[in-house]
Amino acid sequence: MLCKAANRVINRNEPTFLEETCSRILSFCNSNSLKQGISVHSPVIKLGLHHHLYLNNNLLSLYAKCFGVNKARHFFDEMPHKDVVSWTGILSAYVKNGNHDTALRVFDSMLISGESPNEFTLSSVLRSCSSMGEFDYGTCIQGYVIKEGFDQNPVLISGLIDFYSNFGLVTEASNLFITKGNHDTVTWTMMISSCVLAQRWVQALQLYVDMVKAGVAPNEFTFVKLLGACSIHGLNYGKLVHAHILLRGVKLNVVLKTALVNMYSRFRRMEDAIKVSNSTPEFDTMLWTALISGFAQNSMFRKAVSTFHAMGVSGIIPNNYMFSSILNVSSLMLSLALGQQVHSRVVVTGLEGDVSVGNALINMYVKCSDNVEDALRVFRGISLPNVVSWTSLIAGFAEYGLQLDSFHLFTEMREAGIEPNSFTISSIIRSFGAAKLLPQILMLHGHVVKTNLYEDIAVQNALVDFYAEFGMLNDAWQIVDTMNRRDAITYTTLASRMNQMGHHESALHIITDMKNDDIKIDEFSTASFLSASADLGTIMTGKQLHCHSVKSGLCKWFSVLNGLINLYGKCGCIHDAQRAFGEIGMPDIFSWNGLISGLTSNGYIPSALSTFDDMKLSGVKPDAITFLSILSACRNGKLTDLGLEHFQSMREIYNIEPQLDHYVQLVDILGQGGRLEEAMEVIQTMPFTANTSIYKTLLRACKAHRNIPLAEHTAKQGLELDPLDPAFYILLTNLYQDSGQHYLAERTLTVMKEKQLRKNPSHSWVEIRDKVHVFVAGERSHPRTNEIYEQIESFEAEFKKHGYLFQGIGHSYYHSEKLAVVFGLLNTPSKATIYVIKNSSICRDCHNFMKFVTQLIDREIIVREGNRLHSFRKGECSCRG
Repeated sequence: MLCKAANRVINRNEPTFLEETCSRILSFCNSNSLKQGISVHSPVIKLGLHHHLYLNNNLLSLYAKCFGVNKARHFFDEMPHKDVVSWTGILSAYVKNGNHDTALRVFDSMLISGESPNEFTLSSVLRSCSSMGEFDYGTCIQGYVIKEGFDQNPVLISGLIDFYSNFGLVTEASNLFITKGNHDTVTWTMMISSCVLAQRWVQALQLYVDMVKAGVAPNEFTFVKLLGACSIHGLNYGKLVHAHILLRGVKLNVVLKTALVNMYSRFRRMEDAIKVSNSTPEFDTMLWTALISGFAQNSMFRKAVSTFHAMGVSGIIPNNYMFSSILNVSSLMLSLALGQQVHSRVVVTGLEGDVSVGNALINMYVKCSDNVEDALRVFRGISLPNVVSWTSLIAGFAEYGLQLDSFHLFTEMREAGIEPNSFTISSIIRSFGAAKLLPQILMLHGHVVKTNLYEDIAVQNALVDFYAEFGMLNDAWQIVDTMNRRDAITYTTLASRMNQMGHHESALHIITDMKNDDIKIDEFSTASFLSASADLGTIMTGKQLHCHSVKSGLCKWFSVLNGLINLYGKCGCIHDAQRAFGEIGMPDIFSWNGLISGLTSNGYIPSALSTFDDMKLSGVKPDAITFLSILSACRNGKLTDLGLEHFQSMREIYNIEPQLDHYVQLVDILGQGGRLEEAMEVIQTMPFTANTSIYKTLLRACKAHRNIPLAEHTAKQGLELDPLDPAFYILLTNLYQDSGQHYLAERTLTVMKEKQLRKNPSHSWVEIRDKVHVFVAGERSHPRTNEIYEQIESFEAEFKKHGYLFQGIGHSYYHSEKLAVVFGLLNTPSKATIYVIKNSSICRDCHNFMKFVTQLIDREIIVREGNRLHSFRKGECSCRG
């Protein structure tokens, strides 16, 4: 159409009309970035208008917008006459393209030509100075601005504020803002942006208030900058900003919609994010990318993929950011098929050489493909691989188990002139740590010490994590003590590793270290501390953490809510666990597993199995951990056939290969059902080498059913694996005694003594007023031992008075759980629940003792043994034993 219009122009031989028509066409095409407008260039030449400066400046702008800076520069060089608009046009084209060095050279040429810059020229030059780190050059420009009388110009005030802010000189930017009056919307917005960039959140908010009081109307970009402060101020602040946008009638353009989508996505409010995106019909690549990234952040991967397909249907062509985002989704989903489909789209679009897309492809193939060559092939196809490309490839080789190749790549990277940054070093340390490459990491540690990277907190945190993971806590603490600055990641890493090592009490002590360093406990550290409280059974500490998470707004995080489910489930407060579960809008696999495990361990077997059905109906697929809890529920509920069904469904329905722990549960289920021969057959035919745990499980079942021949055979198999494990002798001894074979029992005990084997004394602990008290069977080291023993004897005397049939084992050797329970009764309020943790199974004598105690006094006693809880109340136990 434009070509036909141009031909009609040529046929009209009226100079003024011709100039005006060409001018209008070019102006329209410039405003709408229509590359067809360039067809006017030919008529301009044919009509002899190539000396027309206004037309040439419009053509220059169109070339820059639609055909790139190189085409624009070629046209610029051929222009017979140039003015300030011409020079500013080509200079700003280089700035927008990121060619700041060339932009500054063009500015020098402009000055040499004798052309004087205007405010727009100088603003573009200041942007290049910021990007190039040319502070001195920028201050010279400021001097020129003052000399030429531009110092009150709002465009240049905004440019100078941005210049100083980019160099971290927010105070100077603020002073400049204060000394220059009559600011417009752009200047106010730039100052707010500077404060947000410097993380001066309160100052940014105050500037917005002052801006409104001054009668300056904020625009969409003002609100975009304000929304950047929401990560600190929280969701309510973001909602308040959104409300101001609506109240002021600011048009929701795609830039503002993108900022709102990012804000709501960050706070897991994807419904609100979708509502904002659909509030107007305008979409662009960045808005689509924000939606896909939001779904990915919230683990809504299917929604992310469907959004990517919807974008394709809309006709918008993905850019490198979009491809990187959807490739990240495929990496998180571990979906090689999706990643390969996206890769083919990348090739079609011509972005396979783009470094950001290439890095995302490397990451995807590393995580999803079984062949490391796929990642290597992508790496070789990147024209200029950067430090991220090398880091992804090195970490990928380490994850594939190619440790030596990984280390060689690190050396090759340095030889190629690419120096590792803190992210590279920390990533490699984590990858090598996961592969247990101690010598290589020690070499890396030595390399880091020789560079300035040793002072980087990300590198130091990675080293702390590595040493803690290897159990070298002293070395980890030594690094922590030498750090100039510690953060929440430092301490969360330590707490998490201590939990894995079973040092739960030490993990909780880290709370004090964080307070001393004035570091806020975040959602990740809270989850680690809740895990420590759950495993230690310190319910009061857990409740204090719960209160803190409510006050600090951390209760909206999945990790915290899942930690609360775990805490309350393990401490016998199953209703509190269910309440925490109910606060999660869309429970994930960890939420469901935590609740099912809690219900199982607390003896709510029907509820556990019902919750499992609810989980499947919700669309969440069970995993191996889920089935451990379900098999445990079937074992505790003595549901032999149902347990077998669930075990078979793992492979047949859910494509989950049972692990050794699942076979231990299966043997326990069969053993409880008296199907001992089948249990032995499972051990003999399973695809794993039997360990002592599975033999002890079968031996306990033999004891329960008094099957001496199979018990002896089982004990023999177990002792061949570990001849020094006293548990086999003790279980056999108890079986012989229960069966009346006292001679065999005495002979077994004699063999134990000859081998100098002793049963490890059991431990129990109870938390009283934030202090953990540990008790050991047979020991009298506790300062209140005499008082505890007297109370036990008093209880036993009361049992006899009330006619309870209680058979004690003698006061000289009271078990640890009995000591802990009585100590708790002596030191807590009359209606308080007693929580006791034991590191082994509760014996029948102590079990009966606690049943009778709760029949005498109105108290609840909860004893946890491993993953099972016994809740004693009014003479009954939740296990019904």
